[in-house]
This record gives sequence, structure tokens and C-alpha cells, in this order.
Amino acid sequence: MTSTTSHSPAIAAHGLRKAYGDKTVLDGIDLAVPTGTVFSLLGPNGAGKTTAVKILSTLVSADAGELRVGGHDLATDPQAVRAAIGVTGQFSAVDGLITGEENMLLMADLHHLPRDEGRKSAAELLERFDLTDAAKKPASTYSGGMKRRLDLAMTLVGNPRIIFLDEPTTGLDPRSRHNMWGIIRGLVADGVTVFLTTQYLEEADELADRIAVLHDGKIAAEGSADELKRLIPGGHVRLRFTDPDAYQSAATALREVTRDDEALALQIPSDGSQRELRSILDWLDTAGVEADELTVHTPDLDDVFFALTGPATLTDSTKENVR
Repeated sequence: MTSTTSHSPAIAAHGLRKAYGDKTVLDGIDLAVPTGTVFSLLGPNGAGKTTAVKILSTLVSADAGELRVGGHDLATDPQAVRAAIGVTGQFSAVDGLITGEENMLLMADLHHLPRDEGRKSAAELLERFDLTDAAKKPASTYSGGMKRRLDLAMTLVGNPRIIFLDEPTTGLDPRSRHNMWGIIRGLVADGVTVFLTTQYLEEADELADRIAVLHDGKIAAEGSADELKRLIPGGHVRLRFTDPDAYQSAATALREVTRDDEALALQIPSDGSQRELRSILDWLDTAGVEADELTVHTPDLDDVFFALTGPATLTDSTKENVR
């Protein structure tokens, strides 16, 4: 991940709304994606993630909202937006009947690149994505991971600075998924902005600078992965002792602890913040008690996802803590 930011967001949406008949898919959402970062939109199937991508990439019109991508207004200058972006959808755009190289050259033609420049760009991208050896083979013979790499390589023809990746690793095996993560990190290191939708919470945790959880057409919460994890109850600090006397002293003196007498371990509710950790350490010093091991446990994104999109959701006041 990168902390590179710009004063003007690469992608900005205010009051984005979209309905299909009686079903409101996006109910006035606000988004701001800094340049050179990864922004991940999470949500259950049907939550509106793909609709958001289609709107922001000019494929579908919004019902309402002020939308800017790459500094261009979607409503008044969609052509400039299209020139600034690349899109890799859930379903591959690769034509299996032609070779990988021919797929790349076709994209170069669609971008109206001069012939020599198109061939140079295609060759460089095929090499970058480790597809040179397979370039002359029909794309139908490619593995799932190779097809997704070719799909992303095709998206990068024309050197877009903003890329929409709609569930780019769905169906890939773990090795191919990790390879794709490496490619995405490389793009961001070059200053590219990535708008990522994914069903894989681990993927958002690994890649995203900021994450928004979409539920019932609204942003249920937004923040860094760590900020979102701190929203969910269940975080705790675990103190483990080897000296039974020290364990007993700590267990007697500390309030609200869960004891594990067999392991000589104490569990203290905590949000994992620096302030709370300092308080616990200060108390141990004051009491003259020394723990042999201190570990911090925070909920993972799975916990966040289910808490925000399940029947029991966070209160509005809690959501505001990470907005």
C-alpha cells in the first residue's frame, strides 16, 4: 500500500443515486479516492458494487449525484473520463479465438495508437505480465490466471492513470491471486489509482488504503482496515505468565479479565489502541507485575463485514467514528 495523496481526489462522488424500477441500488453515497491509492468497495452480492463501477466508468448513467473522475465531470465530459481510465470487469474481455498478442494489438487499435507504438506497448505489457512465451498461442489455451493477467494487460494499453477492477481475482487459485496482488501493488507504486471491488475480504485487507462497506445502497462504514476492525467488539489484549504468583497477582488486581488458569493467561477487553495498551503497561509497571508475553487481538474484516451487513448492524454514532 502507498500513502501518496493528491489535493484533488482521483475519483469523487457526492450523493450518487441509482435505482432500477422500485429497487434503489445506490442511495446517495459519497466517495473520495486519493490519487495513487487503492480504494476497495466491499459488500454482499447485489449490494451495488458493480453498479458503482459501471457508473463511475461511464458505462451506466447515474440518476443523481455530482461525479468526477480524473478531474473530469462525468455528466459534461464523459469522453475525457473514458480517456483517463481502464476497466477490468468480473467477466474477461479476452477473445479466446485469437492469440494473446492479437488481443493486445486489438486494444491498441481501439485506443488509436500508431502501429509501431501499439506493437511496442503490447510487447512491453506482455513481458511485464509474464505472457511473452504464450503471446502467439490462442487465448483459449490460457489458464484462468493467465487470462486475468492478459485482461489486466489489455486494460493498461493507453497507460490509464485510474483503473477500475471489478472482482479481478474471482475464480483464481491462491497462487494466481497472490500474483495479481503483486501486479496491483506495482501499479499503485507507479502512481496509478485503483478502485477495487472484491468478495475476498483478505484481498481488501492486503491491498486497500481505504475500504468502504456497501449495504442496502448506503456506505455502512468507511476507513482503513485497522479502523474498521476497531469498530467491532471482541478485541482484547492477552497477557501470558510463566510465574503462577505473578499470574495470580495480576488476575486479582485487574478488573474485567477473563482467566485461563491452565495457560496462566489473562484476557482484557481492548480496542487495541495505543492509549489502552499504554494504560495496561503502566498498570503492570505500577503493580510490579511482569507478563512474559503480551499479544493484541483485533477482529478481522470478516467480523467487520458480517457485523455491518448482517441483521445486527452498528449504530449510526459508531459508524461516524470512522467516516
